[in-house]
Amino acid sequence: MSNPRLSLVHHGNAGNVRQAAQAFAEAGLLQEVITTLAYNPNAEIWRYFKLLPSQLSSSIHNELSRRTWHLHSVPIYTYPGYEILRLFLLKTKLSQIFGLTGEKLGNWLYPILDSQVAKHHLQELTAIYSYEDIAAQTFEQAKKQGILCLYDLPIPFYQTPRRIMQEEAELFPGLATSIQTINEPDWKLQRKHQEIELADHIFVASSVTKQSLLDIAISADKISVIHYGSPVEQFKPQPKVDDCFRVIFTGRFSPLKGIHYLLQAWKELNFKNAELLLVGENRFPDGWLEKYYSGVYRHIPSISHFVLNEYYSQGSVFVLPSLIDGFGLSAVEAMACSLPVIVTFNTGAKDIITDNVEGFIIPIRDVEAIKEKLDWCYSHPQELANMGRNARQKAEELHWGVYRQKLASRVTEIINNTICN
Repeated sequence: MSNPRLSLVHHGNAGNVRQAAQAFAEAGLLQEVITTLAYNPNAEIWRYFKLLPSQLSSSIHNELSRRTWHLHSVPIYTYPGYEILRLFLLKTKLSQIFGLTGEKLGNWLYPILDSQVAKHHLQELTAIYSYEDIAAQTFEQAKKQGILCLYDLPIPFYQTPRRIMQEEAELFPGLATSIQTINEPDWKLQRKHQEIELADHIFVASSVTKQSLLDIAISADKISVIHYGSPVEQFKPQPKVDDCFRVIFTGRFSPLKGIHYLLQAWKELNFKNAELLLVGENRFPDGWLEKYYSGVYRHIPSISHFVLNEYYSQGSVFVLPSLIDGFGLSAVEAMACSLPVIVTFNTGAKDIITDNVEGFIIPIRDVEAIKEKLDWCYSHPQELANMGRNARQKAEELHWGVYRQKLASRVTEIINNTICN
C-alpha cells in the first residue's frame, strides 16, 4: 500500500476525538470517520426536528450541536438510527419508564457500532484507530487482515476505578447505586480486556491512565502518553463582574468526581461573600445531596458547552476533587480562562500543573487539604490572581495544536515501523 490509510471510530465526537481526527487529517492519514451520527443543521433530515415541541426540539438541538465535525474532504460515515432512538428516549424521559439509564442504552448501542465497523469498514486500511467499548469485534477482524490496531483509552482501565469506587461504596453505602463503575456487566468487562489484548498500541492522556495499564502487566512499550490540549482559542479570560469568592466545578458530577468531599469542606469553611457553584448534570442518587448539603451550593444543570466560558470567568478558583480521572478537560478549560485549579493526584491534569504555580495538587478524599487550599485562596486574592495568570500561560503552551502534532507524529512513527518490519 503506497500511502498509509487510517480510519477513526467513535460513538460520539468529544473534544479529544475531534482533535485526533483533525490530527490524522492534517497528516494526510485519515481515510474516513465512522460514528453514530454527525450533525449538519442545514441537512434536510434535521429540519424535521423543528416540528417537535419547542422545548424538546431545543434540547435535542443542543445535544446534536455537539456532534458537528469540522473536517474538510474527509468522508464521515454514520449509523444514526440507534443513536437517535437513544437520545429520544433520554430526552423525553421515556427511558425512565422502561428503566433504561444512559449507561444501559450505551451498552446496547456500542457493540452495534463495533459490529458494523468490523463488517463494513476495514477494506484497504493500514490502521484502525478506535476507542474503549467499541473496538473488540473491529480489532478481531482487523487482526485477520493485517491491519494495525490503535486503541485510545481516555480513562483509566476499569480495574483501577472499580477498586477505588468499591472502597467509596463501603465508606458511603448510600452512594453505591449511583456508582456505575462497580455495576458494569461481566460481558462488558470481558470486552474491555479483549480490546486491550488485541490492541497493537494504546494511547492515553495521562500518567494516571498509563499506571492503570502497567498495573495489569501491559508493557510500557505498548503505551504512549500524549496529554490533551487546552482550548485557548475558544476559552479566554473575561472580566469578573462581582467580588464574590466563587469556587466552581463544571461537568457531570458524581461520587467518582469526589464532589461530596468538596461539599463537606465548603460547608465547614463557611466563608462570607462566597459561593460554591456546580455546573452540570447531577449523578448522585436522587435527594442525596439535598439531604446532606441543602443550601451549601448553587447548582446550574447541564448547559451548552459554548457558554461555559462565561461561568469560568466568574469563578475565583476551579476545583476538580476526582477520586480517579483520566485527564480532566474541564481543568484546562478553566486554566484557559485564567482560573487557578485545585486537582487531586488521581487526575491526569496533575501531569501539567506545577504545585503552587498554576494551582494545587492534593490527595483524594482529603477534606482538610481542600479546606487548607481554599482558605489560602480566599485569604490571598492577589497571589491567587497571579496564579490564574500562570494558569493561562500554561494553557497557551499546551494548546490543542501541540496534542495534534504529537499524536500524528507518534502514529506515523508506529505505522512506518510496522510497514518496515
